[in-house]
Amino acid sequence: MQNVRSTLNAVTETTTTEWIAIAAILRPQGRRGEVLAELLTDLDEMFEDGREVRLAKTETAAANGAVRTLESHFFPTGRNVGRVVVKLSGCESINDAELLAGQQLFVPTEELPELEEGTWLVRDLVGCQLFDQGKAVGEIVDVQFAVGSDGRSRLDDAPALLEIQPPAKEGEEPEADTQLVPLVNAWIEAVDLDAKSVRMSLPEGLLEL
Repeated sequence: MQNVRSTLNAVTETTTTEWIAIAAILRPQGRRGEVLAELLTDLDEMFEDGREVRLAKTETAAANGAVRTLESHFFPTGRNVGRVVVKLSGCESINDAELLAGQQLFVPTEELPELEEGTWLVRDLVGCQLFDQGKAVGEIVDVQFAVGSDGRSRLDDAPALLEIQPPAKEGEEPEADTQLVPLVNAWIEAVDLDAKSVRMSLPEGLLEL
């Protein structure tokens, strides 16, 4: 079971509402205003027809973004597998759809479903410090997911990979290379998001690979 849900960073506005991007529009897809979008979450239920979304290019602009209704959607197969086709209110033609390229679809974080125990959002893990048996390994700067031969469809049975930036040695610049650590349930000791720490007990020699 996948224990990391891929939803991008949120930002807190003065209204205290937090926004999360669920898709990034790429281009028109069809003749009636449909658009093809890159998925930014694996929570398929966030594309429920009738949901209101905000259109904006950045998280900071989401609070003032145009409000649209998600009228319909489907997850394509073939060359566009791993993406989503959506029809938004107010977008009725190819010309309308072309104007939306580069925009992202945002929803309030309060609309996210409750996650199962032992499951975290990417945005919550990024910025945490990773410890191996009490020893600091580095900062989690990203989370990657194994994909199939098409380069997009996720392998749900494969563990997420924590991208770690090792700490800089005294008087030196941070290392350019990052390190990938599988987030295997059996290796996890504790995840404390308030303290921004992930504690694991990694197999001997893993960090030397």
